[in-house]
Amino acid sequence: MSGTKRGGIKAAETNKKRHGANFYKEIGAKGGLKTGVKKGFAANTNLARLAGQKGGRISKRKA
Repeated sequence: MSGTKRGGIKAAETNKKRHGANFYKEIGAKGGLKTGVKKGFAANTNLARLAGQKGGRISKRKA
């Protein structure tokens, strides 16, 4: 159980023993590759620009 520092070290040793010495390196690489899908404003930059204009027009604060 990894509720304490000693437990975390023991869990890490168990994972390395079961899944290989580079277990954490492999799951870290998978996590970096997983986010390849563009969503929201990242997929449509023109939509982001229009939303910014709209927000700027209705803003209560005057410069």
